[in-house]
Amino acid sequence: MRQYTVAVLGATGAVGQEMIKILQERNFPVGKLIPLASARSAGKTIVFRGEEVTIREAGDRAFEGVDIVLGAAENDIAKRFAPAIVKAGAVFVDNSSAFRLDPKVPLIVPEVNPEDVRRHQGIISNPNCSTIITVTAVNALNAIAPIRAMTASTYQAVSGAGAGGPIELMNEVEALSRGETYAPKVFSHQIAYNLIPQIGGEQFEGYTSEEMKMQNEGRKIMHLPELKVSCTCVRVPVVRSHSICVSCRFDVPVSVEQARQAIAQAPGCKLVDDLASKSYPMPLDTSDQDLVYVGRIRPDLTDEKGLCLWCCGDQVRKGAATNAIQIAELLVKG
Repeated sequence: MRQYTVAVLGATGAVGQEMIKILQERNFPVGKLIPLASARSAGKTIVFRGEEVTIREAGDRAFEGVDIVLGAAENDIAKRFAPAIVKAGAVFVDNSSAFRLDPKVPLIVPEVNPEDVRRHQGIISNPNCSTIITVTAVNALNAIAPIRAMTASTYQAVSGAGAGGPIELMNEVEALSRGETYAPKVFSHQIAYNLIPQIGGEQFEGYTSEEMKMQNEGRKIMHLPELKVSCTCVRVPVVRSHSICVSCRFDVPVSVEQARQAIAQAPGCKLVDDLASKSYPMPLDTSDQDLVYVGRIRPDLTDEKGLCLWCCGDQVRKGAATNAIQIAELLVKG
């Protein structure tokens, strides 16, 4: 089997580290790994397949001879290096939001629209974490009957805000247990014992940038240009794994039993749906693995053509790193 030179841009961040871990777990055909980061991290080493690999400083010439670049950096870094990556002949699988809505750039969830990979012109975008988890959960229903609208509420773990999120949560819990105060730095308000119903800045009619991603990205991934989504994104005091409550409305009624059977057979999903035995998706159960758990499937009592469900998935893995590796796997399969 051919071996590939793979660079990870942003190799020292949480998603970059997870990408390197998953490349090993999934036995991706890496002939040479090139971890790239800022100048302050250059020269340090990481372990890949039992051997030390030196981190290099990201620069335009760093991509020469590279086949695939996995992007785990912020938008400005992705935009800065994308031209050099494409010029070098590599394919850029980018986890930032920089190119997601560019009509020339495929936006891929491999369980949903793998065929779109073939349209790439050197850049492929990884969707938003909550979008990935949600469309993986509902795609099997969309195959039964097109989804015309969704109402979604996301319950997003603190690790979705970066490495500082869990640290701030733990520090607040410890400070409050001692009767002390703690000034939030990562979040706009105390997150311990609290919920914060804002992620991102206002973008459209009171909806935040994070909330609009569900509609704008969902339309592109599921090939539903008229899809309408009302979304509320909430930061919750959970360390890892995002949870989403979704109500889907279809052109024709879809029964609960149809939905359960379809989701049970859907790639990337695990049906966990038995209210009587208190069996349903929860963040603790879905952390550090790649399946999206789906349950609490029930009729939407406000619309005879609607269904409600609850899903959970690890936003660092399936919501970011694993999805990117799966895209790279599509590339090497041809």
